[in-house]
Amino acid sequence: MSRQAGVDPMRPRAALRTAVVWEVLREALDRRAKAADSPVLDVLDTGGGTGNFAVPVARLGHRVTVVDPSPDALFALERRAAEAGVTDRVSGVQGDAQGLPDVVTPDGYDMVLCHGVLEYVDDPAEGVRHVAGALRPGGALSLLAAGRGGAVLARALAGHFAEAQHALGDPDGRWGDGDSLPRRFTAQELNRLVADAGLRTASVHGVRIFADLVPGVLVDTEPGAVEALLRLELAAAEDPGFHAVATQLHVLAERP
Repeated sequence: MSRQAGVDPMRPRAALRTAVVWEVLREALDRRAKAADSPVLDVLDTGGGTGNFAVPVARLGHRVTVVDPSPDALFALERRAAEAGVTDRVSGVQGDAQGLPDVVTPDGYDMVLCHGVLEYVDDPAEGVRHVAGALRPGGALSLLAAGRGGAVLARALAGHFAEAQHALGDPDGRWGDGDSLPRRFTAQELNRLVADAGLRTASVHGVRIFADLVPGVLVDTEPGAVEALLRLELAAAEDPGFHAVATQLHVLAERP
């Protein structure tokens, strides 16, 4: 994976949260474009909201369809796409992962993004099957979900040891009634969901392994800290030993 990711000086924290996923995604788009012998791909971003990934992907020249249940998010997406000059390459459709077959074309996309969606759907297995069904043969799925181990570690380091233990044993990885996430996953669980949907896992990366644990004042005030932390995140992301403590897990999977 490329280690050349830069840091947006206006959004350093955002860069730390998305750099690993963006590097994997950009390389996957390049590979798919070469394999398809086409510089322009059809990309589906389910749960894409205001276009955090959709707009940058469109700026690379690809066509992006965003499916999201929120009209407000889709309105913000339209405005963001206009500001970036990619209105002709970004379209929004109201819907969700469970109803995806009703609003998108089956086998119609070279790449599907499913980021921060599985935590909320009623049936994660069905959700993965639906997004897999939108892929063309040879297409790729970018799947990003909350990691169970990251929540355990974060609660323990915050001194909430009972909550950390609860998250460790809870079937959904929740630390208690006050937890805002309905569920979290392990890398093994995500790989199983992908396999059951007929896809092959190409890579697994840990996301926000260290970024959520480092004091914000250090990142904001220490010269060069953001860049150094970003390099560390990129270096550790592929190491399976760190997947168990990552805040999020990213799986890149391919349709045969």
